[in-house]
Amino acid sequence: MKHHLTRPRFTRRLKIVFSLGLLGFAAVMNAADTHAFKPGELWLDAGGKPINAHGGGMLYHQGTYYWYGEHKEGPTTTPACNKSWGGTRTEMVGFHCYSSTNLFQWKDEGLVLRAVTNDAQPDLHPSGVLERPKVVFNARTKKFVMWMHIDSADYSAARAGVAVAEQPTGPFTYLNSVRPEGQMSRDQTLFQDEDGTAYRIYSSENNQTTYISQLSDDYLTHSGKFVKAFAGRSMEAQAICKRDGKYYLIASGCSGWAPNAARSAVADNIMGPWTELGNPCEGKDAQTTFAGQSTYLLPVAGKPGAIIFMADIWKGDDIASSRYLWLPVRFEDDKPRIRWEKSWNLSVFDH
Repeated sequence: MKHHLTRPRFTRRLKIVFSLGLLGFAAVMNAADTHAFKPGELWLDAGGKPINAHGGGMLYHQGTYYWYGEHKEGPTTTPACNKSWGGTRTEMVGFHCYSSTNLFQWKDEGLVLRAVTNDAQPDLHPSGVLERPKVVFNARTKKFVMWMHIDSADYSAARAGVAVAEQPTGPFTYLNSVRPEGQMSRDQTLFQDEDGTAYRIYSSENNQTTYISQLSDDYLTHSGKFVKAFAGRSMEAQAICKRDGKYYLIASGCSGWAPNAARSAVADNIMGPWTELGNPCEGKDAQTTFAGQSTYLLPVAGKPGAIIFMADIWKGDDIASSRYLWLPVRFEDDKPRIRWEKSWNLSVFDH
């Protein structure tokens, strides 16, 4: 009887220990899971809500990353003025910001620039277009400066807007919009060089030419110094980085919401001349950039030469459900190479 009584208790104890072990293993796996990038999968913030920062850019400031992007919500519609090319849209809400110290777990910092329904600021009316926010910090003025694409619903306005804030989490105060160099300005990005000079890189001349414009010392206007690059190449979604003294650009063609093959280019000077390097993506689905479109090239703090390719997987028929595509950029023979990774972490840059 003694053995019959002891064995069930021992078995129960084993079951308890085993269950606790499974729970512990699951906790470890879940913790590890939060430190892996999973391109195309739903990405939740620290509060358990889907991250809402599309067409975004990144600012690294005092040990923290700030991710700014377009807040997309509500139904997807097709304005009558856009039916010929399938230009679906959601009503403008504003720009969202998230913060992180490790690039995996993101705290929701809320809307940092909001749409306005009155006539005081028509550029920000919900019926219009507010896209591609990029932010840099001006060390001289101590201001955070945001540039963006401002447009009408039919994309005919093609303007560049600027806003400023005292803190990286805003709120940002919208100042005005311009047609820089007297030309159109649509998809855009910002680049800040080591000497503090800032540049806007944007689609112009009806997206046929990429302009690279140096900003003023306070980053609030264009200085008048600019070059035209990639004439006749119909590029958008520009992203730029600097590595080993060379400037690298990745962009996409113009095909609406449908993905296409990415392009890449290199230059010894940001003002050119630029040499195209072809599609940086390799492997299956490389001709559609793995169903994505570039938005930013992110240098990883503390890992010299490490660059993350930030892109969006747009869903033109349900824009609010669009996802994110982050992949490591590897440089081989001085050319950027991007390959599909189902799951990856920052250790890939240690090899």
